[in-house]
Amino acid sequence: MRLADGTVWSIPILFDLSEDEISDYGVKEGVSLLLTYGGNPMAIFKVEEIFDYDKKAMCQDVYGTDEDKHPGCARTYEYKDKFIGGKITLVNRPKINPPYDPYFIPPLEMRKRFKEKGWERVVAHQTRNVPHTGHEWLMKGAWFQTYAELPIEKPVVGVLVNAIIGAKRKGDYIDEAIILTQDELRKSGYFGDHNHLTSLTFWDMRYAGPREAIFHAMLRTNLGLTHHMYGRDHAGVGTYYGAYDAHHLLASVQDDLDITPVYSMNWLYCPHCGEITSEGLCNHRDEWQKFSGTLIRSIVQDGVKPPRLIFRPEVFDLVLECADKYGFGSPFVTDEYLENRIPVFEIPPM
Repeated sequence: MRLADGTVWSIPILFDLSEDEISDYGVKEGVSLLLTYGGNPMAIFKVEEIFDYDKKAMCQDVYGTDEDKHPGCARTYEYKDKFIGGKITLVNRPKINPPYDPYFIPPLEMRKRFKEKGWERVVAHQTRNVPHTGHEWLMKGAWFQTYAELPIEKPVVGVLVNAIIGAKRKGDYIDEAIILTQDELRKSGYFGDHNHLTSLTFWDMRYAGPREAIFHAMLRTNLGLTHHMYGRDHAGVGTYYGAYDAHHLLASVQDDLDITPVYSMNWLYCPHCGEITSEGLCNHRDEWQKFSGTLIRSIVQDGVKPPRLIFRPEVFDLVLECADKYGFGSPFVTDEYLENRIPVFEIPPM
């Protein structure tokens, strides 16, 4: 989980090519390749190394399993024959299309925003979902934890929602609904400009659980954040990882990270308390109503506005608006959406 120089690096960033492609393009160490997207120049790749790899060993190291039913392993087994390594230089900045354009904030710009807001600490919220009130209170709880001993005369701590935008599977929330509803929490006053900012990152989830938790820490460190919230089963899938495995692995390398993990238990609804609460606070265990993904999706699919203690009404209304405007009638990914959606970004001609 470390590079040769000892740097913590939990998931490799890979560029795979087949033997035929290497031959056809004349790829060899020392050459420079032009990377294109949509037929337009995007970046220059200075090739420093061409190497082989063991797919099963890689899966075991990154995912803790080599089963092909794990989505990360399935992805790995689809890689081509070789990897190439080297330095990549962007030569043509991507054009981000609406409605995503306000939320693409590169690292230097991100740091500038934090400074303008006067934030001394910023805690990341990683998400691939439309927010229900459990998510809202996960963020609010992390905000309190991050504030800690700092003076309260003026706001100096912020929450950065960093939505993951990448490869989609049928049944996922559509990207437009994710990014817009996250920001709606601020627009509708459940947060404010003084403590909340929504952004996006292009990344295809690997579902590597603990290893991906560490990768997310490195990613958000690069964005200038000081803290990162971690809930239950962060970046996990199925039953491959324990509920708090990510917390344990993070603790083992925390001294080598430049970001502070903020750990959280589950947030849920307790009818006895009449409010959203945490497993660590409420003791009405027999009455707890947890936010299951199946329940939330059934609420959205029914289209009947739920109690505001489950979904903020402004958020729920916007989910349905996004379904009509962007999702061809559905807030969830369908074949029609995958085939006809507006691209998140494009590379313009030079």
